[in-house]
Amino acid sequence: MTSVVKHLHEMVREVEPTMAEWEQAIRFLTEVGHWSDDKRQEFIILSDTLGITMLVDAISNQKPEGATETTVLGPFFVEDAKSLPYGANISESGDGEATLVTGSVSGLDGEPLSNARLDVWQAGPDGFYDVQQPNKFPNGNLRGVFHTDEAGRFAFCTVKPAPYPVPTDGPVGRMLLAAGRHAWRPAHLHFIITADGYQRVTTHLFVSGSEYLDGDVVQAVKASLIVDFTQCDDPDESTRFNLPIPYFKLDHQFVLAPEI
Repeated sequence: MTSVVKHLHEMVREVEPTMAEWEQAIRFLTEVGHWSDDKRQEFIILSDTLGITMLVDAISNQKPEGATETTVLGPFFVEDAKSLPYGANISESGDGEATLVTGSVSGLDGEPLSNARLDVWQAGPDGFYDVQQPNKFPNGNLRGVFHTDEAGRFAFCTVKPAPYPVPTDGPVGRMLLAAGRHAWRPAHLHFIITADGYQRVTTHLFVSGSEYLDGDVVQAVKASLIVDFTQCDDPDESTRFNLPIPYFKLDHQFVLAPEI
C-alpha cells in the first residue's frame, strides 16, 4: 500500500488534475464498483483493458520452458460449473460451427496426468457468454468441467469460437470510447487446468487466423497459445461424438509444471 500511495502521489504531481477531474475519476471508479457483481466483474474488465492483468500475469506466472503459458482469467468465469463426461457437448443451443476439442494433460517429463481437471468456457458465436443472456440460454451453456482419463486424455464438443467485444455498456466501455480504442478480442476458448502436485494454469487457446490477434483489447495473446482448428470429415469420429460433417477439430497438449 505504501508503494501504491507513493506512485499515486507521483502521478498526481505529474498530471496535475483539477479537483473536478479528480472527482470525476472517483465517480468513475465508484461506478465500476456498482457494475460489478457475481455475474460480471467490471473491475476485471478495467484491469484487463488497461493491460495490468497481463503485466501481473507475466510477473507472477513465470513457467519453466515447455510448460503451457498462462493468460487472463476474464470476467465471466463461473465457479462450480457442471461436471461432464468425456466427449460431452457443452453447447446446449447447437448454434454455430460444430467443433471437437481433444487433447492431453501431462507433466514436463511427458508423463500423462490422469484425473486432471479442466474448467472450460467460451462465448457463443454471437459474442455473448451465458451469464450475459440468462433469458436466452440456461446458465451453463458453453461451459463445463472435464477430467482426463487414465491416459491423460480429454475430449469435448462445442462450437467454434468467434471474436467478440468486451462489454461496452458500462463505464469501462465509455473509457475505451473516450480513448479511441476498440473493444474486441480474438476468438478463443478459456481453460483452467489443475492437477494434484502441479501448478494451476489459467489460459486461452486462440483460433489461428482470427481477427484481432494482433490487437487484443486486453493484450492477452501469446504465440504459443494460437492453435489451428482444422476442418474434418471423419465419419467414424463424427458418429462417435455425434457431430455433423464437416466439423472442426482442435487437438492440444497442455503441459503443467510441478508445484514448487
